[in-house]
Amino acid sequence: MALVSASTLREYLPEIAGNTAIDGELNNLIARVEKLIANFLGFPFNESLLSPTLESASYTFFVDAPTFNDVYTLQLPIAPVTAVASVHADSTREYSTSTLIDSSTYSIDQKYGRIILSPKTATTLFASGYRANKVICTAGFATAPADLEHAICVLASMAQRNKTNQGKESLTSRNGSIRLSPKKMPPEVKEALYPYRSPTSVF
Repeated sequence: MALVSASTLREYLPEIAGNTAIDGELNNLIARVEKLIANFLGFPFNESLLSPTLESASYTFFVDAPTFNDVYTLQLPIAPVTAVASVHADSTREYSTSTLIDSSTYSIDQKYGRIILSPKTATTLFASGYRANKVICTAGFATAPADLEHAICVLASMAQRNKTNQGKESLTSRNGSIRLSPKKMPPEVKEALYPYRSPTSVF
């Protein structure tokens, strides 16, 4: 289920505001645009999906080590993280029950996608090594924040209006040639998206 509905997108397309007959077409466009934005933000692939998604989903991550300057913090490659099912710290990559970190000894920084151990109660620390920490969690958006929804709608409405001009740089009329604007993500959309980029992505 996409984060944005066809009826919301039609608000950005006043010329077809009442045309519900094309909602199927708009829903397909929204799905493609949301995938494009997830990829732009650096969201990781879900094991069961062929491309990144903005929507809330279950993930299994293997993280080599805690953050460089804080042994109590494990940075995940996505945010927001809404729930953590389990964390194993095992440099041998067996992930047996004996390497399970007690959930009462850590907290979740949902906004920044971090798992933070309590220095006072943690009896097991994060491990260091290739794929040494296994995390099963739920991450992504159940509903879109207003600015993310706006960014999706702006980009999708631009794509909808450009359908007849794809692959063209200009249009020729009786009075001459009209140069078309580049079909790329506008700065307005990028500014709205930057706060949601993956914690491990570099822009």
